[in-house]
Amino acid sequence: MTTVVHMLRHGEVHNPEKILYGRLPNFHLSERGQRQALTVAEAVAGHDLAYVVASPLQRAQETAAPIAGAHRLDIATDNGLIEAANVFEGQRVAVGDGALRQPRAWPHLVNPFKPSWGEPYVEIAHRMLGAVHRARVKAEGREALCVSHQLPIWTLRRFLEAKRLWHDPRQRQCSLASLTSLVFDGEELLGIVYSEPAGTTDPKVTGA
Repeated sequence: MTTVVHMLRHGEVHNPEKILYGRLPNFHLSERGQRQALTVAEAVAGHDLAYVVASPLQRAQETAAPIAGAHRLDIATDNGLIEAANVFEGQRVAVGDGALRQPRAWPHLVNPFKPSWGEPYVEIAHRMLGAVHRARVKAEGREALCVSHQLPIWTLRRFLEAKRLWHDPRQRQCSLASLTSLVFDGEELLGIVYSEPAGTTDPKVTGA
């Protein structure tokens, strides 16, 4: 029995201060992000969606809304899909910004393989995999759509592809409003299909 679980990254966020917003509340989609969510809703309009679930964060819920509405489904919430925890949440962390130049930040930068500044990659992978299988069960024989965030989706994909979890963030293939679709036969993963219904975005610029 084939089941497809689509992992959808949320749309662009309104973030004029360009901070790392992480799990902070009240970060909603920009106008562009709303258009991206509508584009994805149109792209999956003909799919046999049985279940739509999202991270509890506002940007994920807003991205899920037009898709769930088009399929007359409620939006479930799964904390396993939430953004990764990060000690620099609420600060500017781009190259040249002050947060990473402060001595108090340096102990959090010593181990990029874990990483030392936030939630361990292996923990992200395990909680995301749990969310995937919960969605798979809910949509057995049909399709489910899970709205999450760039780092958790990319970590999950690397885990499923048996690749090392630490990586260069600039190389993530997980554009805004992109779909990383997991195809299952029963509990067995058959393959992963990546698509960008709203177009390609630069992981260095668009943030989480």
